[in-house]
Amino acid sequence: MSRTGRPAGRRRLLAALMALPIVLSACAGGSSDEVGGGGADGSGGTVDLYAYAIPKPGYDEVVPAFNETEAGEGVEVRQSYGASADQSRKIARGAPADIVSFSLEPDITRLVDAGLVDPEWNADATRGVPFGSVVALVVRAGNPKNIRGWDDLLRPDVDVVTPNPFSSGSAKWNLLAPYAAAGDGGRDQQAGIDFLNQMLTRVRVQPKSGREATETFLQGTGDVLISYENEAIFAERHGDPVEHIVPETTFRIENPVAVLEHAQHPEKALAFRDFLYTPAAQRAWAEAGLRPVDPGVAAEYAEEFPEPATLYTIADLGGWETVEAELFAPDSGAIAIAYDNATE
Repeated sequence: MSRTGRPAGRRRLLAALMALPIVLSACAGGSSDEVGGGGADGSGGTVDLYAYAIPKPGYDEVVPAFNETEAGEGVEVRQSYGASADQSRKIARGAPADIVSFSLEPDITRLVDAGLVDPEWNADATRGVPFGSVVALVVRAGNPKNIRGWDDLLRPDVDVVTPNPFSSGSAKWNLLAPYAAAGDGGRDQQAGIDFLNQMLTRVRVQPKSGREATETFLQGTGDVLISYENEAIFAERHGDPVEHIVPETTFRIENPVAVLEHAQHPEKALAFRDFLYTPAAQRAWAEAGLRPVDPGVAAEYAEEFPEPATLYTIADLGGWETVEAELFAPDSGAIAIAYDNATE
């Protein structure tokens, strides 16, 4: 149970998650070597999905639901999971993906620039985002350090775990949340950077991916893990001795999906992408702890996904092109410099 009073989840999903034949350590390291099929026999065709690691519990729900539809009958969704940026780079080098599901937009922009994804991939109403989350704080069961919000991460008795922003998409979201909270949604950049300069001195390890950061925390490192809300929910439902807090001011995580221009299985890839936005899939995302984008389905799960008092978005900071140039560009971005200075 989170400190926001979030229900522990529906019994059906809880039972399914507890029975999953995977553990978090299976995803540690964020390697895309973790490959699996979608459960169908392939008689209806195949789809090669390359994704970042954290939404795997969602796809474990969504793929079987897709196989129950006429378009998805017999379709094997072959899945490869890893750190978002690493997955993107592998596809740019020729990995045979049909559809990609990444942590953040720049990892798809890399494929647009390589001529592999249509520049209009995000022209729809949801900007190519079928699900999302918010940045949360994960603490030990019982919250022994009494961590309530971002300011607590500056305390000298609190060690922070968050992945490396140069390999992990989730790490960028994790750092944008306190940056925006302290910097009035980007209007006071110096205040945001000053906060990160202090907070990052509390970071002792540099996991490569969001899933690796979770495993590191579960193994006993640190007092608080900055993470996706859905990753925290998964850990709780998996029986790990943790709980999570959604800060009153935090950041919306928008996780995009796109079909490749020269997909080997274009018809099935498009059918699978379109299915992700259907009410059935949206409910499956919600059951897995991810926030649906369909307003009707989101209303059904409003009690489980309460809105923070202030929820900043990437648009508040000028969009990803601005954020990448001003905040994360190696050697010149303000957050990149702060991270390097704190972890060198």
